[in-house]
Amino acid sequence: MNSRGTVAVLGAGGTMGLPMTRHIADAGYEVRAWNRHRDKAEPLSEHAVEVVDTPSDAASGSSVLISIVSDADAVIATMAGDSGGLAGAAQGATWLQMSTIGIAGTERCAALAEEHGLVLVDAPVVGTKQPAEQGKLTVLASGPQEACESSQPIFDAVGQKTVWLGEAGAGTRMKLVINSWLVSVLEGLAETLAFAEGIGVDPASFLETIEGSPMDVPYAQMKGRMMIERTFDPSFKLSLAAKDAGLILEATERHDLELPLLETINARLDAASVEHGDKDMAATYLASAPEQPAR
Repeated sequence: MNSRGTVAVLGAGGTMGLPMTRHIADAGYEVRAWNRHRDKAEPLSEHAVEVVDTPSDAASGSSVLISIVSDADAVIATMAGDSGGLAGAAQGATWLQMSTIGIAGTERCAALAEEHGLVLVDAPVVGTKQPAEQGKLTVLASGPQEACESSQPIFDAVGQKTVWLGEAGAGTRMKLVINSWLVSVLEGLAETLAFAEGIGVDPASFLETIEGSPMDVPYAQMKGRMMIERTFDPSFKLSLAAKDAGLILEATERHDLELPLLETINARLDAASVEHGDKDMAATYLASAPEQPAR
């Protein structure tokens, strides 16, 4: 019999939400799952997860609510309203906000949590499809100290590492910093490989040359192979990477930072996502790469 309590997962059918929900259920929690497209969450029934029709249904009777959706507007839409998560949540329930929604989005969630008497834990995750499926995400958690002990087993179920960073909002700020690094590596790699190809250097030879050296980055090896092979099965969609770059830019403007490289990266990801947004983020390479001759 389940003895760990009930968890509501809102966004349980997404690329991240589906495996995270499965791991939480497998860890011994009773789980109620909601997803905007219910059919995408139905496979969770095989893991004794109850798939329900509304966020309110999921939240009713749950001591913990998890939101893991695409952006701040989606989080607010999921939580607010007559059938939203907040309508079903009990006073004092813990809200683990695990989506990447930026500083302003987190502030909106904090206001909602305070208004409805929920304890907000700001806990975005680092990782994409494969780490989520393996339960090897990194959780960037921030919130009231008393929420640490009760939330940790859930974080242990979905991740290999949890970093507690202080008051709610600190997790989001760290996620923005990490994402600024990732998109910088990604776009720099895309243009480096495009440059190599454009001047007649085999891009694969470049990756082989730097492999294992201080210049090497495992992330570059992984995304670089996708670029070279032009295979972009989405681990993390380019459209979402562009969204995240926009959140970084929003933060730089809020803090009066002049960071032109990040501005350029944001523009390049936005432009590439118009045509290739549903492909993996590595498809930003296609906006820079020389056209391949027709076969």
